[in-house]
Amino acid sequence: MTSLGEVFLWELLGTAVLTLMGCGVVANVTLSKSLGVGGGWLLVNFGWGFAVFAGASIAEPSGAHINPAVTIGMAIYGEIPWSQVPVYFIAQIIGGTLGAVLCWAAYKLQFDTTEAPADTRGIFCTGPTVPNAPWNLVTEIIGTFVLVFWIITNPPATPGDGGVPDFGNAALGYAAVAFIVIGIGNSLGGPTGYAINPARDLGPRIAYAILPIRGKGSPEWGYSWIPIVGPMVGGALAALFALALPISS
Repeated sequence: MTSLGEVFLWELLGTAVLTLMGCGVVANVTLSKSLGVGGGWLLVNFGWGFAVFAGASIAEPSGAHINPAVTIGMAIYGEIPWSQVPVYFIAQIIGGTLGAVLCWAAYKLQFDTTEAPADTRGIFCTGPTVPNAPWNLVTEIIGTFVLVFWIITNPPATPGDGGVPDFGNAALGYAAVAFIVIGIGNSLGGPTGYAINPARDLGPRIAYAILPIRGKGSPEWGYSWIPIVGPMVGGALAALFALALPISS
């Protein structure tokens, strides 16, 4: 059984790798003196998808949540005790912040010489293309519902008859989650940048606010509650919906 200390460590490390690689791909396509500049939305989506794969694989001992919305969904669904939830949350936020700081360190020279330093906030956190709080919230709820509902209804492989694993839809392991994230980004990510993870947005937003980035813009704290509340509501609704179905345990 994984101890709370181990849960904290693996969630922190997994979420740090998630935001290091995820923010990193956005930096690569955004910063004017990066080799990936102009790579586009599809590259960003694939980068974030594989960032989830890497982070979740590392955090496997803790259940690979790396996302408070997943944690709240799993707690409602009965997969983890509520007493563990704060440990997951704290580790995820710290990890999200640390990963974003490491991304900045990797791209420091490009941040220092970019032609549009005021436009660097989007490397770290999300924002709407059409600001409208209620509808931006709806977008984040829907996207996160899809993610958490898929995770809940596709549990890891379990031993079957004769010891042969019963893979089901979990045959691809954490790679399958990467495909789901890429799919959500391609289909639902356009309006708000698809945070679908409070730690992925809040941690890097904190990092952006405190890092010494030349000519940086505002961290937009007025919007920051939407990529927190929306995913948490979406994750909770996904768990409640799953509990209402015959699949519930």
